[in-house]
Amino acid sequence: MILDQLYTKNREKKKEISERPVRSVAKAISWRIIGTLDTILVSWFLTGELKTALAIGTVEVITKMLLYFGHERIWNRINFGKE
Repeated sequence: MILDQLYTKNREKKKEISERPVRSVAKAISWRIIGTLDTILVSWFLTGELKTALAIGTVEVITKMLLYFGHERIWNRINFGKE
């Protein structure tokens, strides 16, 4: 009975502090939309060419989404700052 209560409390705590991978994917996508629009605008401003800016933005969105997802999953395993 005591072990069951401890197990239940631990499961509830774990649910509160961990994220499922699908949440990390949604966060990565929403952040990349913002980041890519910024990259395209900055690239366009610096180069003066919309086609070049769009090319840079296209490559950047793919690489940075993958990097963010990996970064987010690693941080999800670190207890620093979690209660």
